[in-house]
Amino acid sequence: MSKWTGSWLSGPRSALEPGADSDDGTAQRWRGERLGLPQSGPGSIAGTGRRAFAILLDFALAMGVASVFTYPELPRNWSLLAWFAITVIAVGFFGFTPGHAVFGLRVARLDGSPTVGLPRAALRTLLIFPIIPAVVWDADGRCLHDKASGTVVIRMR
Repeated sequence: MSKWTGSWLSGPRSALEPGADSDDGTAQRWRGERLGLPQSGPGSIAGTGRRAFAILLDFALAMGVASVFTYPELPRNWSLLAWFAITVIAVGFFGFTPGHAVFGLRVARLDGSPTVGLPRAALRTLLIFPIIPAVVWDADGRCLHDKASGTVVIRMR
């Protein structure tokens, strides 16, 4: 491969899998090592499967809450409003949604602050709506909405 195509076809260094060498001596051995997080156990980066099941549970809960207020009609888009409110309030004040709690996850700030706060939680939740930021992640397992809000989803247990 020529030099000029290798620089952009190879992709960014942040997309390297843990253990892959970027030829600059900065290879990390596990997801979250660069962030100072442990390899496994509490405080380590949460897996994609757990995160997916947690958000599905949150969506189901939001649909149930919205259904209570719209019965006998279907909740339609009111479910999204319920999900937004539940997510922003729960993450902003407690650091986890009901789905996160069930699957042992927590949203933490990278600067070490004990709470995420409402502005960061709102930004993080708004960026999940277009879907793309939630399904694109780096070698640390941080999605784009986490990177924009300065957060990371970690395991609690």
